[in-house]
Amino acid sequence: MKKTLLFAFSLMLSITISYAQEEENDTIPNGWKKEGNVQLLFNQSAFNKEWTGGGTSSVAGNLTVDYEFNYRMNEFTWDNKIIANYGLTKVKGDEFARKTSDRLELNSIAGKQIEETDFYYSWFLNFRTQFAKGYEFGEDPETGETIRTETTHFMSPAYLQSGPGIMYKKGDNFVLNLAPATARFIFVDKDFTSVEGYEDGQYFGVDQGKSMRFELGAALSAFLSYEVLENVNMEHSLSLYSNYLDKPGNVDIDYLLNLEMGINDYLSANLIFQAIYDDNAVAAFQIREVFGLGVNFGF
Repeated sequence: MKKTLLFAFSLMLSITISYAQEEENDTIPNGWKKEGNVQLLFNQSAFNKEWTGGGTSSVAGNLTVDYEFNYRMNEFTWDNKIIANYGLTKVKGDEFARKTSDRLELNSIAGKQIEETDFYYSWFLNFRTQFAKGYEFGEDPETGETIRTETTHFMSPAYLQSGPGIMYKKGDNFVLNLAPATARFIFVDKDFTSVEGYEDGQYFGVDQGKSMRFELGAALSAFLSYEVLENVNMEHSLSLYSNYLDKPGNVDIDYLLNLEMGINDYLSANLIFQAIYDDNAVAAFQIREVFGLGVNFGF
C-alpha cells in the first residue's frame, strides 16, 4: 500500500512538472501580496422516530482559514502561508462531540533566483500542531458508558522543520522544493512520556521522560494549483521526509487535496482529502475526507 501510494505521488509530480513547464511564468510585481479566505463547511442529517430505513441524526461543521502573505523584490521571494482548520461532529445519543479535523500549520520559504531561471536557492520552515485535545474513545465494561482518554493536545505533538535547498517555482501556482539537509524537531508534553511502563519511541518517536526528538534528513515538498473547470479549482500539497538517523527507508508522507467548486461569491462546495503516513505516530496510513457546502469570506 505504501509503495503504491509513493509511486502514485511520484507520477503526480512528474505530470505536474510537465504541466508547469507548459505554462508561461507569471509576471509578479515587487512588494507584498496578501490574501486570505475563511470557509465554513456544514453537514447535517435528521431522522424522525417513524423513519424505518435506518440512520442516526447528526450535525457536523468544519472551519478553515487560509492566509497568504508573500513578498518579492527582484530576484528575492519570500512566501508564507497559514492554514488552520477545525471540525466537530455530534451524533444523536453520543455524550461527546468528536473532532473530524484539527490542524494549525505555517509554511514559509525564502528564495534567491539563480540567474534568469525558474530555480532558486531556498530556505524553508514548516511548523504544525493542533488546537484542541484529542481523545481515544472506549466503553466502561461495568456501566457501558462511553469513556475517553486524552492522547494529544496543543503542542503535543508539534513539528518544526527547517533547512536549505533548491526550489523550482513557476509563478504562484507551482512550487517544488528539495531540502537535503533538513532538521526536524518533534515536541510533546513530557506527561505523556513519563507514565509508568512507557517504552522509548512509543509516543510520536520520543524517548521515555523526554519532551523532544531531533531528526536530520531530506525533505521534499510540492504545491500545485489549477482550474479544472470554470469555478472549479484544485490544489495539491505533498510533503515527504526521510530521517537519515533512524530508518531512512520509512518515508513520512503528508498529502492534501483540496477541490473547491464555486457557486457564487459566498457559497461553494468543497472536498478535502488527506493521507498521512508517519510510523512514529502509527504504522499505517491516516486518512480523512470532508465534503460539504461551504460559506466563504475573502479578505
